[in-house]
Amino acid sequence: AHHTSDYSSTEAILRRGQDFNITLNLQATEQSGDNFTFIASTGPYPAESQQTKAVFNLSEEGASGWSATQKPSEPGCMNFVIFSPANAVIGRYKLKLHIVSGNKSSSTLLGQFVLLFNPWCPNDDVYMANEKERWEYVLNDSGIIFQGLEKNIQQEAWNFGQFEEDILDISLAILDRSLNHCQDPAVDVSNRNSPIYVSRVISAMVNSNDEKGVVEGKWNGKYCSGTNPLQWSGSVTILRKWYRGRYKPVRYGQCWVFAGVMCTVLRSLGIPTRVITNFNSAHDRNINLSVDKYVDISGKTLHLTEDSVWNFHVWNESWFIRRDLGSFYDGWQVLDATPQERSKGIYQCGPASTRAIKEGDVNLDYDSSFVFAAVNADYVTWIHYSNKRKERIYSDTRKIGKFISTKAVGTNSRVDVTANYKYPEGSRKERKVYKKALKLHRRQSSVAWRQNTTQPAQTPSISGKLILDASPVIGQDILLILALKNLISDFKTIKVKLRASAILYTRKHKAEILQLSRSIKLGSEEVKNISIKISYSQYKYALMDDRKILVTAVCETKQGASLLVEKDIVLQHPFLTIKVLGPTVVHKAVTVQVTFTNPLPEVVTDCVLRAEGSGLLKEQLRINVARMDPMESSTVQFEIIPYSSGKRQLQVDLFCSHFSDIKGFVMLDVAPAQ
Repeated sequence: AHHTSDYSSTEAILRRGQDFNITLNLQATEQSGDNFTFIASTGPYPAESQQTKAVFNLSEEGASGWSATQKPSEPGCMNFVIFSPANAVIGRYKLKLHIVSGNKSSSTLLGQFVLLFNPWCPNDDVYMANEKERWEYVLNDSGIIFQGLEKNIQQEAWNFGQFEEDILDISLAILDRSLNHCQDPAVDVSNRNSPIYVSRVISAMVNSNDEKGVVEGKWNGKYCSGTNPLQWSGSVTILRKWYRGRYKPVRYGQCWVFAGVMCTVLRSLGIPTRVITNFNSAHDRNINLSVDKYVDISGKTLHLTEDSVWNFHVWNESWFIRRDLGSFYDGWQVLDATPQERSKGIYQCGPASTRAIKEGDVNLDYDSSFVFAAVNADYVTWIHYSNKRKERIYSDTRKIGKFISTKAVGTNSRVDVTANYKYPEGSRKERKVYKKALKLHRRQSSVAWRQNTTQPAQTPSISGKLILDASPVIGQDILLILALKNLISDFKTIKVKLRASAILYTRKHKAEILQLSRSIKLGSEEVKNISIKISYSQYKYALMDDRKILVTAVCETKQGASLLVEKDIVLQHPFLTIKVLGPTVVHKAVTVQVTFTNPLPEVVTDCVLRAEGSGLLKEQLRINVARMDPMESSTVQFEIIPYSSGKRQLQVDLFCSHFSDIKGFVMLDVAPAQ
């Protein structure tokens, strides 16, 4: 009845605002419930004044909103119904019974239970009316996180595993390790009735920056002292490692890891939560709603500003009402555990109402200005010349915040939620909201504002585009075409400087791959195509695990007009083929067959195949794979014994030192034990 049967626990796990039954087996034959007093308490310093202790008698509601009623029962036992209020503090409770009989009194500890938020209860702040949405955002223990590029969106499976053994205990331990709890445990626990408070604490605790939080972030491409962030495929292994390692931060995470772990923790506590991906996500360090990019005349990115635009950024949304802001701002709230900027002195972000972001109310709690910039900042491109002169060549109001995505309810398809964050790009309403946000920012900020951010750059006399011949697979050569067009009737000579660099998904330059210069003559309104080849031998040592290459072409005319053309490329991996050889039934072994191909024109060794999936494998499975010749296919078989019925996600992941992970997943319908 409390929708907690999936938790792997022997403890009573209950949801607030909903009654539960207890039976007392009595040694004395005659016993009246009239002299019974129940005491429910939570936290290290329970107190009625802090709502962390409730004292209530039979048939009368206590001041705390807790109550108990007696039900008919068999001889020798008594049945009671206990009711907790919909705004009770969540956490682990002790339930005591105090009995007064004549001049004697006794107290007995009846037991412990865990109380969670209740999205099924209309009076709970996290109430979600739609049953299918409750199943997806509270009960679904697997999901999809979208990554890649705005023009090449890819889905990655993630095992949330919020019902797996220890995960709820770990989620409660995360709350108990927070700075707030260390500073004042009594006040911290009393605030745990609010999803606003709990979610904000979790957003700080999932990263390790201020306290011994769960995951340590790293973005430099060197991960030998920990795990490459791309190799995680679920939260369970990470959370257990943190817990079993005595709260030592787990190395390493990037944005999707922080978001995956936070989704697990919030779902385990009963707060409806989903994972969101924002493509072309702005990191606006000085919060002036403008992100500047500088390149030199060879196309090399210059780090003259701390602003950046990531290919994608992943955060969370949780569903609850905003008693602090008013009902207009109820609904989906943005939370971001990736440590980017401090909020009130701590690396935490949110909850920021998506309604506040859409309406430009950037002055509202919490961190709505930071999220607004991530989806709305203007993107300004400059060419920086050696004599320190700079030329602004683009001001793009539409580039940032594209294809904001989440997994659909009930299926693995992508749902675009951009309209929850902003009005249509270029519409009058969108520009009006942007100006409103800019005005509010200026009032709040001491940052020096540049007035000309949004004025258009000079009209170009040439246009250009980088076109990918085909979606390249790792190990193959990359074929590109630079298409240039003269937009006016004058004859032109164009100097083209082309550069290819290996980058991270944050678009940070890591290694040079290729540089070349060409001189192109263009007649009146003429179009010319320049073929470019980047061979495997050129990129194989430079490529990072992100498998991303940025190609830039700076095109200059003698008249001094400049054009910058950019192309982000993600190299594809060959697919894994996963076959389940037989029906999947709880407690019945079934064989899984995985086939994969070495994509490289060279021998690879030291490959490891990993598999995981909630309800299918209790711990992550690891299988060593023998050497593979160039382009050779290999097959591995292993056994799983499902332990939970329903829809289950099995993830398989091949990794080795020669290339980054090849990932795949399959959805299984597991039948109950017969």
